[in-house]
Amino acid sequence: MTVSRIPGHDTRRTASLLLFFSFLLPGPVSVHAGDNTARATILEYLEYMRETQRGMMNIAPAEGTYLEDLIRDMDARRVLEIGTSNGYSAIWMGLGLRETGGNLLTLEIDDERYQLARKNIGEIGMEAIIDVRPGDAVEEIPRLEGPFDLVFIDAWKPDYVRYLELVLPLVRSGGIIAAHNVFHTRMDGIREYRRVIDNHPQLETRYVREGNAGISVSNKK
Repeated sequence: MTVSRIPGHDTRRTASLLLFFSFLLPGPVSVHAGDNTARATILEYLEYMRETQRGMMNIAPAEGTYLEDLIRDMDARRVLEIGTSNGYSAIWMGLGLRETGGNLLTLEIDDERYQLARKNIGEIGMEAIIDVRPGDAVEEIPRLEGPFDLVFIDAWKPDYVRYLELVLPLVRSGGIIAAHNVFHTRMDGIREYRRVIDNHPQLETRYVREGNAGISVSNKK
């Protein structure tokens, strides 16, 4: 991730000023793919979220970069996220989707986190890319229509296998189901989830260590 620099110009300071003035405007700052200044503003806002919105169990910044690059590399157009929290990972994926022209649907069961995610996504002008919906994913997924290119699971760990069973028919052949916290095998449900994806006849799984939590990346055959 690089931000182009103009000689003698402090890009980080400019981004900080843009972020500050964005809160003085009547609406969110609009962002456009390929606009480095807008990208820097979003990165500043993501850092602000990490510093001020604690206890959200967010992915690490390096994991966000990984998901952004994964979306870009596979040219994903339709992405589903299970577990929005405050929208941190959704915004990272939104950065990739700006370049592919795709969209993200993200589900959150907790109303306070749902409202916070909507606020954060609105602040950086990604409402057209990221659709945040409230509700229990176990109930909402059967109502969705595929195909999805990528599904990212980062919600209630004991339900990981259930989420997998529900989304697998909605993922296209060659698509990916990724899951967070897979190195935390003491968490309820994680060990069983890994056993399932490691032995599933429709999946080829690898593990990515971009942060301490770990991400599994399962390609659907």
